[in-house]
Amino acid sequence: MYTDGMWFKDEQGRTQILRGVNLGGSTKLPFSPNGATYRREGFYDHREVSFVGRPFPLSEADEHFRRLRAWGMTFLRFLITWEAVEHTAPGEYDQAYLDYIRAIIIKAAEYDISVFIDPHQDVWSRWTGGDGAPGWTLEAVGMDITKIAETGAAITHQTHGDPFPRMIWPTNYDKLGAGTMFTLFFGGSDFAPATKIDGVPVQEYLQSHYIHAIKQVALRLNDLPNVVGYDSLNEPGGGFIGIRNLADHHVSLLALGASPTPYQAMLLGAGFPQTVDVLQMSFNGAETVGQEMLNPKGVHLWRKGYDCVWKQNGVWSDEGGMPQLLRPDHFAVKDGHPVNFAEGYLKPFMKRFITTIREIHPKALLFLEGVPGGAHPHWSDDDAAQAVNAAHWYDGITLMTKQFNPEFTVNFTTKEAVTGAEAVAQAFTDQLAAAKAVSHNQMGNIPTLIGEFGIPFDLDEKRAYQSGDFSTHIQALDMYYDAMDANLLNCTIWNYTADNSNERGDLWNDEDLSIFSRDQQDADDIHSGGRGLPAIVRPYAPKVAGEPMRMTFELATKTFELVFRHDANVTAPTEIFLPDYQYPQGYTVEVSDGSYSIEGDLLLLRHTSDIAVHTVRVTPKTAD
Repeated sequence: MYTDGMWFKDEQGRTQILRGVNLGGSTKLPFSPNGATYRREGFYDHREVSFVGRPFPLSEADEHFRRLRAWGMTFLRFLITWEAVEHTAPGEYDQAYLDYIRAIIIKAAEYDISVFIDPHQDVWSRWTGGDGAPGWTLEAVGMDITKIAETGAAITHQTHGDPFPRMIWPTNYDKLGAGTMFTLFFGGSDFAPATKIDGVPVQEYLQSHYIHAIKQVALRLNDLPNVVGYDSLNEPGGGFIGIRNLADHHVSLLALGASPTPYQAMLLGAGFPQTVDVLQMSFNGAETVGQEMLNPKGVHLWRKGYDCVWKQNGVWSDEGGMPQLLRPDHFAVKDGHPVNFAEGYLKPFMKRFITTIREIHPKALLFLEGVPGGAHPHWSDDDAAQAVNAAHWYDGITLMTKQFNPEFTVNFTTKEAVTGAEAVAQAFTDQLAAAKAVSHNQMGNIPTLIGEFGIPFDLDEKRAYQSGDFSTHIQALDMYYDAMDANLLNCTIWNYTADNSNERGDLWNDEDLSIFSRDQQDADDIHSGGRGLPAIVRPYAPKVAGEPMRMTFELATKTFELVFRHDANVTAPTEIFLPDYQYPQGYTVEVSDGSYSIEGDLLLLRHTSDIAVHTVRVTPKTAD
């Protein structure tokens, strides 16, 4: 696979439309001992863990890959974490885990499933409310991970307990734990020059360990033909980089709960109790709904022998016993110029990352992600070739409220309400078109793959789990996929969690977005256990002998249409995936010209005429 302008191409020159899933949601967590976030037991014993068994035990691989292949999901965003590779200590790699993921991906190849590797993280680590980095990274900069919750440096499911506030975990990007670690990782040399680990500047120490950990993965997988590339880092955060005034709130539309300013967060970590604003989400920005005292006991986040890294680097001082903010714009200006996180810090990291990976895997594609809801780095012919814009997209109002209304949504870019079913559907299409436009206008017209999108299956207080009626989910997902089709987008839905349950969802922060659950299995059938399948398991054209112009699937009538411009230099056939799930009685094919044959669930089209534009239409046969 390679990129050619805005398209993916196969070795025969056919344009590829990639469809698949993230595998899988619980991969963020150790398999043994069970790292599900609702469990506090063993939370701080971070070195003696194993991720062997994520996304599923090797003994289950055939079952899950057979199911995914039947659903047409032949392109996987395959999750790993830095912690899974290097959890024991810096420079010590889990060889059993590396052997395991190699075996899993070899098994995927048996089902003609390709993958790209996603080194996943959310808000830095499990101890700062998410997943990703090993626990020793926090300890290396001086944090006592057992004091993170008490000092307000993060809110975690493990320490908060049930019920865990809905969608509160992203607020950790703005708190001291993740904010500090991301700043040090991307910009420690500029913003924390006094901070070193074992004599090594902190930025170099953290980045080099991360990159070398993922390099171990590349070394183990580089000869596998179904591994096509690597994401540099899932949903990277800028930490405090770019904040103009540390005494002001720096919060997103996802503001929720007790929210210290960055300066208050620094003081809380140093043992100074703070009264902070309690915020709630609104369409117009964060709203203050009260105040709360944090760290009333004056607990210190920093281990004995360590001090706050930002005090150490002159951001604030408590000389004389009274804290004082010395540099409110410390993270906003460098050498007299405003800083730009995406261009000045994220992009150099991405280039360093892919340079290392391509020393091992020269043809690896690079999947790029910008800051969630923020800027993407610009990309050009002077930057690494074979890059992909791997943006994420969610219908934010559904994700936050766990309710779907086909007549209403909110465009979080414009903050405008959208009403009416047609307008809502168009809003989804327009938002995805905007993501694709970034690839064209800012990133050198590279391909776009929507790396994450999806829906909570625990909508409406988990009503579907009692009723068995997933029609609301199907309606939403059909609208999402229609928007993908309208933009001829590649996409991998979030997510497939093999050990999902109705009670505990994807096992992480009370999220439940898996398209599969054992709790929905009630028959010895490959599709049993699937959620929302009528919208998800749909026809599409994986390989087109030319340039796709239009692709649609109407769920109500099960009518599929493809229009494309033929490339006379491509002799291999166009392939269309036509799942038995949608066409149990078979189907009727109408083509503008040429001939077709059927191989399993693929329709193969061959064109010999000189006309430029070709059309194929598929409709279901009805029972006699």
